[in-house]
Amino acid sequence: MGYSDPGCFGGEIATPNIDSLASHGAQYTNFYVTPRCAPSRASLLTGMYPHQAGIGILTYNDGPAGYPGNLRANCPTVAQILEKYGYKSYLSGKWHLSNNNSTPNGNWPLQRGFHRFYGTLAGSGSFYHPRTLMRDNENIEHEVSEGGFYYTDKITENAVTFMRDHFKNHPGQPFFGYFAYTAPHWPLHAHKEHIDSFKGKFDEGWDILREKRIQRQIEKGILPRESLGKFVDDEAPRWQDADDKEWRKRCMEVYAAQIRSLDEGVGAILKTLEENGELENTCVFFLSDNGGCNEVIKPHPTPGVDLSIFVSHTIHGEPVMLGNHPDIMPGGENTFQTYSDWAYLSNSPFRLYKSWAHEGGIASPLLVRFGKSADVRGIQAAPGQLNDILPTILALTGAEYPDTFGGEKTFPLEGISLTAAAKNDRELYFEHQGNCAVRCGKWKLVKEYAKAWELYDLESDRTETNDVSGNNMQIVHDMILKYYHWARRSDVIPRENILSIPGRITHPNQYFGWMI
Repeated sequence: MGYSDPGCFGGEIATPNIDSLASHGAQYTNFYVTPRCAPSRASLLTGMYPHQAGIGILTYNDGPAGYPGNLRANCPTVAQILEKYGYKSYLSGKWHLSNNNSTPNGNWPLQRGFHRFYGTLAGSGSFYHPRTLMRDNENIEHEVSEGGFYYTDKITENAVTFMRDHFKNHPGQPFFGYFAYTAPHWPLHAHKEHIDSFKGKFDEGWDILREKRIQRQIEKGILPRESLGKFVDDEAPRWQDADDKEWRKRCMEVYAAQIRSLDEGVGAILKTLEENGELENTCVFFLSDNGGCNEVIKPHPTPGVDLSIFVSHTIHGEPVMLGNHPDIMPGGENTFQTYSDWAYLSNSPFRLYKSWAHEGGIASPLLVRFGKSADVRGIQAAPGQLNDILPTILALTGAEYPDTFGGEKTFPLEGISLTAAAKNDRELYFEHQGNCAVRCGKWKLVKEYAKAWELYDLESDRTETNDVSGNNMQIVHDMILKYYHWARRSDVIPRENILSIPGRITHPNQYFGWMI
C-alpha cells in the first residue's frame, strides 16, 4: 500500500475504518518502513534493523550474518516478550519470516510466541488459493476447495474469532494481535461487486489523480506545500500516451477493491473490540510494510510453470494465466497480474517505489489509535521508523526488553517510543539490495545501487527533486561515515559482496520482473 492510498492520507479510495484511526488517534506523516515486506516484518516484530534480525533481503539464504532468511535466535518477537507478562498472542495473516515453509521449525509463529495462528507462511500468492495456508502448525490448503474462499476475508474472520474466543475464555487477560493482511499486494484479485463499485473512478489517469491527491494532502496538513517539488517519473508513461487504457483502468479498480476489503476487515476488528468493551483499552497500529509496488509479472504462455506461490489452475480446473496480459481483465481467480504504473499514484507525492530507499519505497501511512493508553492525537510530523513500534509497546505495557534471549546476548533496542517527546534530529538508516539511505534531521542521503549518493533537504524538498550534494560535500561526507558505521554494526553486507557469494540462492521465480 502506497503512502497516499488511504483516504486520510489523500487517496480517493474511501477507507472510513482506516480513517477512523486517524480521527481518534495519531497520524504520522514522516514514518518509515523498509523497502520490502519480509525485512519490514522482521523489524516490526523484533525492534531491530532487519539485518540484525536475520532478514537482510527476503527469506532466502543470501549469505551469512544478516542474510540467512530466518529470525535470529537472540531476537525475541513482541509475542515472546509479552508472553512473560501474561499476554496471549494471536496472528492472522502473513508470516514470511522463515526460510523453511514445509517443516515446523523454530521460526514458525507458534514457535515464536504466538498462541494461535491462521494464515500463510509464504510472502504472497493467490487470494483464492494461497500456498502455505496454515492453522497453527498444520497445512490446510485443502480448505480452499470448499468454495467461497477469499484470503482477505478469511484473515478478518479468524482475527475476529481469535479475539472473541480470547474475551470469552480469558476474561481480563491482556492480548496481542498481529493481523497481517496481504491486500493490496499482487495478484489483482477482488470481489466483483467491489470492483464494479469503482467503475470509472480512475478514468482520469494517474497524472491528474496524482495532482488531486497532492492537493488534498496539502489541504489536510499532511505535507507542507513548500516541501513538495514537482517530481515526474520518467519511467512511467504519461497517461495520455499509455496504451491499453481499459485494461489499465481495470487494474486500478481491482487494486482499489482489494483495499475496500482490507478496510472492511479493519472495521470488523474495531467493532469486535468495541462490542467487548475493549476498544479504549487497546492500542491499535495500522501501517504498510513498504511503498507502492510497480513490479510487473511477465506474461508466460505456460500456466503450469512451477512457481512456489503460483497455482496453475483454479479450484474448478480452469487454467490461470500468469502475467500482465492486457487482453485479459484482472480480478478473477484465473488471472495473476499487477497494477504496475499505478504505483506512481499510490506513492503521491513521492519518488520511486518498493525496493528503493527513496521516499516512495519507505514512507508509510502510520496511524495509531492509543485509546486510554496515551494522549497522543493529530498529525505527528517528527521522523519515526519501524523499530519504534516495539519500544512503544513496551512503554504502554510496562514490559522490559530482555538482556539475553535464546542463550545469547540481545542487541540494544534501536528505536524510541512513539509516546516519548519528538526528536527531529534522529538518525534513521536503510539498506535493501544495495539501495541505501540515512536520514539525519532534515537531511537525507540516499542512493540507488551502483549509483552516486544524493543529498536532499526534506524540509524544503520532501519529494527529492533537487539533489544538493554538490553544495554540501562536508554533510555528504559526514553522513556517509555515519551510514558505514551503522552498516558494519548492523551486519549489512555490501551488495557486490552478496552477489559474489559462491552458490548463492536467489529467488526462484524467473518470470517475475522484480530485481533480486
